[in-house]
Amino acid sequence: MIKLKFFIIVFITTGLVSCDDTQVFDEYQAVSDAWEINEKINFTLPELDSLQTYNLFINIRNNNSYRYRNLFLISEMKFPNGKVVSDTLEYQMAMPSGEWLGTGFSDLKENKLWYKENITFTEKGAYSITLQHAMRKNGEVNGIYALEGITDVGFRIEYAQNP
Repeated sequence: MIKLKFFIIVFITTGLVSCDDTQVFDEYQAVSDAWEINEKINFTLPELDSLQTYNLFINIRNNNSYRYRNLFLISEMKFPNGKVVSDTLEYQMAMPSGEWLGTGFSDLKENKLWYKENITFTEKGAYSITLQHAMRKNGEVNGIYALEGITDVGFRIEYAQNP
């Protein structure tokens, strides 16, 4: 009976997720045992409608091995004309009590983090996104070489308004 209930919940959840009409692009890349500070995760975006506006998200999956309340990332958006826009981003991953933010049933949590809102892609050609972590311990200059507990890094594009 418990297995049947679990199957029904998974089936309904899968059905609801597959009906996501705002999704344009959603891709994940697995991180090895630890995300090394020089490891860049790259996403090549599909050709997008230049008349449409989009919301961009960074998706992070973490487990209980992640030891921090926040996450610092460096992002680079590369435009077809060669221009590069870099941002240093900070996201909260846990509440002050230590309770993880995000969704998930077990020790694996998924966070959908805002990156950019109401963006248009007016240049014709390939855009790409590069992400790397920029975590440091308080008072230390050098970054954390191997960041444990991040299992997957994703990038998602949604329509800002339904087309």
